[in-house]
Amino acid sequence: MVGMAADETASRLTRRLGLAGATAVGLGAMLGTGVFAAWTPALLFAGDQLLIALVIAAVVASLNAWSSVRLAAAHPVSGGSYAYGRRWLGRGPGVTAGVAFVVGKSASAGAAALTIGAYLAPEYQRWIALAAVVIMLAVDLVGVKFSAAVTGVLSLVVILVLVWLVWRVTLGINTTATNSASLAGVNHGLRGLLAASAVLFVAFAGYARVTVLGEEVRQPRRNIPRAVAVSLAVTLVLYVGVGFAVLLASNAGIALGRAPLSDIAAVCGPELLASVVPVAAVIAAGTALMSLIAGLGRTIFAMADEGDAPGRLAAVSARKVPVMAELAAVVLVLVVVAAGGIAGALALSAGSIGIYYAVAHLSALRMGSEGRPPLWVPISGLVGCLTLVVGALLAISAG
Repeated sequence: MVGMAADETASRLTRRLGLAGATAVGLGAMLGTGVFAAWTPALLFAGDQLLIALVIAAVVASLNAWSSVRLAAAHPVSGGSYAYGRRWLGRGPGVTAGVAFVVGKSASAGAAALTIGAYLAPEYQRWIALAAVVIMLAVDLVGVKFSAAVTGVLSLVVILVLVWLVWRVTLGINTTATNSASLAGVNHGLRGLLAASAVLFVAFAGYARVTVLGEEVRQPRRNIPRAVAVSLAVTLVLYVGVGFAVLLASNAGIALGRAPLSDIAAVCGPELLASVVPVAAVIAAGTALMSLIAGLGRTIFAMADEGDAPGRLAAVSARKVPVMAELAAVVLVLVVVAAGGIAGALALSAGSIGIYYAVAHLSALRMGSEGRPPLWVPISGLVGCLTLVVGALLAISAG
């Protein structure tokens, strides 16, 4: 087609997203449930090794991103590792990756919806979660460009609130204080470290949403790698700061519950900060939920288009949105909301997504030398993914 960039291969969907939009999708997915809900269980598992667990999760996430963006640039279609597995490994591994993604991200989306309910009105948590899923579906059905714009604005709000919180904790906590009951004063060894790494990994896993939107990104060979790199770097810097603040707060004697950042803000103040942190948590979980529904819908769409899911799910609307696939995704999320809990959902997500990225690394190993990452990347990433699966199983068994 005249005017089409060289790397913009024919797409069944409309390529509306540029670099800014793709980056917004990645940030919105990562700055979600994990940064507001994962710290307390991770601290219980890892104790004073919390930041080490965070680094492990970040390293595995970076390796996953490296293989994924190379695959996405070479094969810019919807479906992520499902599509890569089918192309490079065969139908079986591809379907395995697709199922793992659907299960893991349904669990993540359910956790995000439940987090919204927990922060707004715990006594009506599930009803609010159900309503949040329906609202975010409506936004997604308008189209990916609109939802990406909304995600970008809301992600900026969340970033500003998190930076404010870290700044207040750094200035306001007595770092010489010790608390004999501090969660950070306990070391649970290798088992706890692995379990905490798996829980924290979920907070980094959102960049997959950029790769599964491969058919809706302009100049994918250029924009997908850059969007993943920027969103992952911003998220890592923020998480290190927040993790350090959590350790300081725990050592200073602040009791951390299901909403640890709200607990910290209530002590460190000012009152305005204590008021906006829950709002930021709801915004973050909402943007993550919106992005998760979009990613789930695109993977189900890709599976249906290849004959690995019912053909009706490959239908698209007049706006080129895979509406039937997104409706199917919402049904799965609603099942998690009705039956699951936040902690268990995060652990299930970690294990499933570990399998998903293992297929990505195996696919990268089968690529030709042109475009393939250095061999140590997929090999190390595969080991890391299997380690996270073990950590997720340990977290589930401990819960």
